[in-house]
Amino acid sequence: MNETMNETSELLVTLTADIVAAHVSNNSVAVSDIALLIGNVHNALSGLAGATVEAAPLEPAVPIRNSVKKDHIICLEDGKKLKMLKRHLMTHYGMTPEEYRAKWGLAADYPMVAPDYAEVRRTLAKKIGLGRAPGSGRKKKAK
Repeated sequence: MNETMNETSELLVTLTADIVAAHVSNNSVAVSDIALLIGNVHNALSGLAGATVEAAPLEPAVPIRNSVKKDHIICLEDGKKLKMLKRHLMTHYGMTPEEYRAKWGLAADYPMVAPDYAEVRRTLAKKIGLGRAPGSGRKKKAK
């Protein structure tokens, strides 16, 4: 604890010296005012060191209940309407679907694809024969 306080104190002195030196080199300051300037800068920096920043509560771009529509899904981060959310999250925010769900408190089965788009993909997959067990496919024509 004592070592951390020494490091903080040294950092405050270094920052104070840098700020005062930059100010004095660019502005005309009376010699009698330099001590006052040093004290003011040090006090200001000390006040900043004690301040804590509270995290702002997460506010989705749209209400979570309204984020899944039949033809699109709305990103809670930025409000964009998309058919597929997974790629958008990774390219714009560097988030996986699991991280996105955890951040917004969503259920594990929260969709990453618009329902209509999922149905189109499902129909296409069935049409080309995906999802069947090997050997249970089409009957071969007799020669």
